[in-house]
Amino acid sequence: MAASSSPSDEELILLIQQGKVEAFNVLYERHLPAVYGRVRYTVPEADIEDVTQEVFIAVMRSLKNFRGESRFSTWLRTLTNRQIADYYRRRKPDESPLDPGESGLIGSSNPGANHPTAASGATLEEILMLRQALRQLPENHREVILLRFAEGLQFNEIAAVQGQSLEAVKSSFRRAIMGLQKQMGYENE
Repeated sequence: MAASSSPSDEELILLIQQGKVEAFNVLYERHLPAVYGRVRYTVPEADIEDVTQEVFIAVMRSLKNFRGESRFSTWLRTLTNRQIADYYRRRKPDESPLDPGESGLIGSSNPGANHPTAASGATLEEILMLRQALRQLPENHREVILLRFAEGLQFNEIAAVQGQSLEAVKSSFRRAIMGLQKQMGYENE
């Protein structure tokens, strides 16, 4: 796709719906870091690549029905969350939700390497506690944290995505962080 300016997501979707495979490649490259980051925050390290791949397979299958009633990034985020939920539904009940053998978060060169623990030198135990604490949070709190850290959005961008005021987003973020700290046992620090 040799164009002087990068086509919008909507333009790429129209091309994909017309059968232009190269348009899917552009859309994939554009959104891979955000999807990978979101998946990386929520599933064990050993399964990140598989779940990310499942997300984009679901995108490929579902794009023919995309009608543009919401922004593509919102639709993709919803589809990613569904794939993550499906991942946990498929797990065996006796299977530990956190793999103690995980080690790829710290200093990883993967697309989602913007994980806060990668830069902070967090221990494996802290990383596992963070994942578990995130799953315990209410959906709206988990979402604001994932938008901020996994996808790297600024507060004004989160406000636009969620259709809320900047103040409401910042307040929600503070409550989410406090909830996370409580879940991890850090509320008095």
